[in-house]
Amino acid sequence: MPPTADSFNSEGKPTIEYAKSMKTSFTSMSNMDIIHLASEGDPMANREVLTRHIMSVDNIEYDEAAKIFTKIREVHRGNVILHFAPYHLGLVVSLAGAAASFPLVFEYNTVMAFNDGWVTMDIPEPKDLETWLEVGAFSWNWMEPILGQVSFVLLCLQFARAQFLNLGLRPYGKLVRDLRVKRLIKHFPQYDPRILSNYSITDPYYYDN
Repeated sequence: MPPTADSFNSEGKPTIEYAKSMKTSFTSMSNMDIIHLASEGDPMANREVLTRHIMSVDNIEYDEAAKIFTKIREVHRGNVILHFAPYHLGLVVSLAGAAASFPLVFEYNTVMAFNDGWVTMDIPEPKDLETWLEVGAFSWNWMEPILGQVSFVLLCLQFARAQFLNLGLRPYGKLVRDLRVKRLIKHFPQYDPRILSNYSITDPYYYDN
């Protein structure tokens, strides 16, 4: 409810009665509040907007509209695993590379096996390979250009990504987003395409409910 003169005490703080009137769930909020939150990109608010839109178009109660929303959500997330596969691949490759770099630089047996199979550099005297730091000093002869080049490439890619963001471009993300939006509008043409689009764009890949 809108605040009144009695909503705040003499110190300008909210009263208990006014605090109790605060809405604590999206379903209990007014249309105006939901639209405001949805315009700011809140995914749950856009979900609520779509549910109420379904109620209006199909002239049904909230619980029935929620069931139709569930069907819309299932269609929308039908190929989501394929959509975020490149992100998963990048995550796995980066973590695997980070973990593998330690034994490839400091672990004696791994360094020797890599040297025998790929480098064939002369091996120092045993006394010069007694500690993991000495092993690292030996492996650094070939690991330095590899890790240095990889680091430089990643630095350039990071800079290029920053320029993409400065230009407002997300080539793969935009492609996936547009495909999801078009697929949703095609399956449910009876609903407002803008509301479907806003729901699709703000719907995260991962969420609990």
